[in-house]
Amino acid sequence: MTHPYWPPFDLEVRTPRITLRYVDDELAVRLAELAAHGIHDPSWMPFALPWTDVASPELEQNTLRYYWRTRAELTPDHWDLPLAVLVDGDVVGACSVSGEHFAVVRTFETGSWLGRAHQGQGLGKEVRAASLHLGFEGLGALVATTGAYEDNAASLGVTRSLGYSPNGARREVRRDQLGVTLLFHMIIDHWRTIRRDDIELFGVEALLPFLGPITDMPADGTPT
Repeated sequence: MTHPYWPPFDLEVRTPRITLRYVDDELAVRLAELAAHGIHDPSWMPFALPWTDVASPELEQNTLRYYWRTRAELTPDHWDLPLAVLVDGDVVGACSVSGEHFAVVRTFETGSWLGRAHQGQGLGKEVRAASLHLGFEGLGALVATTGAYEDNAASLGVTRSLGYSPNGARREVRRDQLGVTLLFHMIIDHWRTIRRDDIELFGVEALLPFLGPITDMPADGTPT
């Protein structure tokens, strides 16, 4: 169904294993409940913003606030497209595709998480492949970026398996201690070498003008 006022509600990415669907209120509640059941070992923090450090029901309430806030703050200069990860209709995790001044810089960032019961099944790589397809094929990006703490072996494994290039490191505070995030980027020329032909996009055409017109620029995919 085409949404008359909020095109992101119609956004979907489908692969043979998963569906990524823009988070509406019903999906937001299901994601909040999934997060409350656990995403990671509580002794370790994979997120720069330690949103999982609060107890229920505050965690669920904050999760809903986040999804509502991404809608309210979406503009062509700054947007975050949160997507629920579904397997056979069950919500198993979430990912996001975000951009700053995307129409000019043509760069997007991805991030994701899976409920603990759904980890270790290769879904993380499937989610990343789907989000890269959305960014490059659907939105017209030239560069994708991502990052993970240096002790996040699962996320780094996905990133390296897809052939991202290292792009430095960022020192930050993680639970009042030093955390080092390893940064990576992928240019469109590399993505074309790993591009899959079994990923389908839905609702992108109506979404594009909502995110702002793309400015013409050399399409060599070289980050600056």
